[in-house]
Formats: sequence, C-alpha cells, structure tokens
Amino acid sequence: MLGAGAAGLLAAAGCSPYSPDAGNPPGVTTVTFRLWDDSVLPAYRASFDEFSRRNPDIRVQFLQVPFSDYFTSLPLDVAGGNATDVYWLNAANAAAYVDAGKLIDVGIELADQRKQWAASAVQEYTRGGRLWGVPAMTDGRIAVYYNRAMVAAAGVDVDRLRWDPVDRSVDTLLPAARRLTRDRAGRTADQPGFDPGSVVQYGYNAARDLQAIYYNFLGSNGARFQTPDDTFDFATPAGEQAFGYLVNMIDRERVTPSAADTNTNGDFSRDQFLQGKLALFQSGTYNLSNVAEGAKFDWGVAPLPVGPRGQVSVVSSVIAAGNADSPHHEQVLRVLRWLGSPEGAAPLGANGTALPAVTAAQAAYYAYWARRGVDTRWFGEAGGTGTIPAPSGPKFEAASTAMEPILNDVFAAAVPLDAGLRHAQDVGNAAVRG
Repeated sequence: MLGAGAAGLLAAAGCSPYSPDAGNPPGVTTVTFRLWDDSVLPAYRASFDEFSRRNPDIRVQFLQVPFSDYFTSLPLDVAGGNATDVYWLNAANAAAYVDAGKLIDVGIELADQRKQWAASAVQEYTRGGRLWGVPAMTDGRIAVYYNRAMVAAAGVDVDRLRWDPVDRSVDTLLPAARRLTRDRAGRTADQPGFDPGSVVQYGYNAARDLQAIYYNFLGSNGARFQTPDDTFDFATPAGEQAFGYLVNMIDRERVTPSAADTNTNGDFSRDQFLQGKLALFQSGTYNLSNVAEGAKFDWGVAPLPVGPRGQVSVVSSVIAAGNADSPHHEQVLRVLRWLGSPEGAAPLGANGTALPAVTAAQAAYYAYWARRGVDTRWFGEAGGTGTIPAPSGPKFEAASTAMEPILNDVFAAAVPLDAGLRHAQDVGNAAVRG
C-alpha cells in the first residue's frame, strides 16, 4: 500500500502518462481509465458507449487492477510516467497524489458540476480548499443487515438499537446481542448455563473493522480518529469508551466472533452471516450484492445503532482523478465531466452495482434494489445525517500498517485497553510525522 516511500517517489514523477493512441483513426484520442473493481466494468462500458456516441473523437480504454495490487503499482506508474489519464483513488491514498501535484483540480475545472455531487464526497476529497477528483461512487451510510428469523425468535427490535458505554439502562444493543447469541445447547448469552465455548450463533459483529464498526462507534460517542492535520487522536476518554464497549462484547460477553478470527480475516463476519451463524451484520452498501446473492434466508436492513451523540456514520467515497501530467488535458476533462453527470453515472446505479456519488443518479440504485424487495433507505439520509470524516492523509496507509498489530492486540484483549490505544496512536503519529 502507498506509504512514505511511495509519497517521496511521487514527488519525482515524470510527465509522460500511459496513452495508447497508436492505431486510432485520425482525430481520435484514447483516454485511459484505471480502476480496481471489475464488477462495475459492464456499467462503465455501457456509460462510455453512450459517451463515445456523443464524443466520437474520444475512446475510453479501461485498465482493471485488483485492489490488492492497486496501490502498490499505481505510485510506480505515476513515478515512471506510465499512469493512466484517469484513475480511481480512495481517501486513504489520495492525499499523497494531491500533495505531489499529480491531480487536476476539478473544483476549478468543473465548478459548475460541484453541486450535483454528494456533499460528503466533496468534503472528503477537498484538500487545501480545492477539490481533487470527480466523486464516482459512495458507500452511503453504514447500516445493519439482519436475519429476520433470528431477530423475530429473539424478539429484538432492530430499528431501535442503541449503545451506551455508561448508562446501561438505555443500552439495547448489548442486550439484543445477548438474546441473539446461542450455544450448542440452545441457551442464549443472557441465560444461566450459557457456554461461550460452544457458540453456534453470534448476535453481532464487533471487530477491528474501521469502516463498518469502530469508526462509527468513535463518532457516535463524540470521539474522533484523526485531527484536521491528519494525526491520530483516538486515545481519549471518549475513544476508550467506544473501543472498550466493542472489546467487552468480544472478550467478556462473547456475543460476537472472536478477534482471533476477525483480526486476520476481514470477511469472516460477513461469511458467518451468510452461513446463518450471525444475526446482526453491520456493514455498508459495498456488501449489499454479496448479501443479496449469498444469503439463502430472509434478511433485511436496519439503521445503524444510535450512540450517546446520535447516529454517526463514516461515508466513504471513491473519486475518478484526472492525471495532471496527461497530454490529453481537454479530453480528460470531457471524460471527467461525463463521469460527474447524471447521464454518465446512471448505469452504475441502474443495475445496483454501486451507489453513484452523483446525487441525481442515486434514485436508480434505490429503485433497482426496491424491485428486488430490499429496503435500502437506511444507507441514505433516513439512517441519519451525522458523519465522521473518512481517514485521510498522505501517510495514512503507512500509519495504518504500523498500528494494525497493536490494535489487533487491543481487540483480542491481549493488552490493557488504555495502554494499547496510546501505543497504537503514538506509533501511528510517528509514521505520519516520519
């Protein structure tokens, strides 16, 4: 992943991006577009078929690179002058390219389109008061997938879940997770004789999952993960309460899969849910297709649990960034303008592949899932409006890698909570400043 070395490499990048125009008819320019998710390629191809009909002097060529390799090879391509004309970026990696001067300022170039894009995505990719990419897709708010039969049997109201680290009289999330967790003998975690060593059904998916879990707990307890200067600030009393609540569910209450499983497998909780071994699965729209295709039982979507400061969710988006070194600047802007338009973004939502960050194109996404009987409103503003900024900074990935083994120990309760969080924060900040 992109770290300190890559950021330095970017600063020395060349200026001859990958642009295979050879073989084109006279007057036709190829604009290359790099992305990591092959599931959106059919929608993008449909979109750009229409774009090419309207713009016969431009053809768009896609380069799909798996996410596991994406941010290893991209900085090398940029440094070698071989980067595509347009490429996807996420918030954790974008700042390095911004600071290296490698991206087109779309806030200036496409200022008239800015109001068409999801405000959270615009905020996420605004750095130094300027916007550095066209918001392409957004994950929407985090919500809770649930197994209808399990919830009904336990008498849990999934639309009114609330967590509170101090006032247990108003906390409904932990009691619900207890009633939804069963051992091999059929006893639930709130019954005498419950055996935490023979759990066959877990209630909830507390885990070291930044986007789906602990980021939102931090925000809904009034804590933060980072400061505006990209340093970390989660080892605070409010942060300790949020992390402590999750660790308690994992280590003491045993109502969620163990850290030994979830620390090493980010898909473990999702797979448990799909196998009918987990009742409540907190996640985002990025798992909607997985659940829809993989669950062989009746399921639904409920709102994110409310915390002491309300429903606060991270809303993470992906941008299509324009390569500032491309010799096809005018053509790149036309491609970006199309991506940022309702017509260009519509195919993404029309087949339910991804939630477009172009707000006028989102209705098609919700309509697709409504036709399939899925209520997706909780991923939108119906699920609340409070947000916590997505992780950011040119050194974020390096810091995240450095903090990961320490946070693994925190979630496994292998170290004292306060000391573990301070250690992780110190190591992360050392990486940011290094």
